Amino acid sequence: MTDVYPFEFAPRYRRLLGLLGIRPDNSRVVVADGVFSARFGRWTLTTPLSNIMSAVPTGPYRAVKAIGVRLSLRDSGLTFGSALDGVCVAFREPVRVLGPRPHEALTVTVADPEALAAHLGSLISRP
Repeated sequence: MTDVYPFEFAPRYRRLLGLLGIRPDNSRVVVADGVFSARFGRWTLTTPLSNIMSAVPTGPYRAVKAIGVRLSLRDSGLTFGSALDGVCVAFREPVRVLGPRPHEALTVTVADPEALAAHLGSLISRP
């Protein structure tokens, strides 16, 4: 079974994101065949579901810290942001996508954060 979670694109930021090549047609989270995959324009993070430690709805965020592809200055988190609410997905083993260090977490601003968090929560294996 394949579950697809589209990103929420706040109208205010759609044009800016489009200039970066990030559009609704090339941005989504897919949960299928034991794999979590988030695509945001040309950026993709893929990891086995067994690598997910938690998934928590978060927000609202400040736009300056959430819109676009963002590296956290506090930790090794990564954000794929197109709106001001989302889900923070934490990993057991960091995943490398962008920048000098692998990412301990990914925040995704999908249209239904609660549904994605609940779905991932039901699939997370507890150690």
